[in-house]
Amino acid sequence: MSKKKAFALRINEDMLKAVEKWASDEFRSTNGQIEWMLMQYLKDNNRSPKPKPDSNKKSDS
Repeated sequence: MSKKKAFALRINEDMLKAVEKWASDEFRSTNGQIEWMLMQYLKDNNRSPKPKPDSNKKSDS
C-alpha cells in the first residue's frame, strides 16, 4: 500500500470549480479526482510510478 503525503495546492478558482463538478459527476472527492487525473496523465505519458518491492512478502528460498 502506498503512503500518501499531504501538500498545499494553489489552483485557479474556475479550474477548481470544474474539477469539483467533474468529481461530483464521477462520485469522487475533489482530492480523489485530482489524484485520478494525475495518474491518468502519468499513464498516458508512460511516466507511471514504479511499484516498490513489497518487503513483507516471504521469499521462496
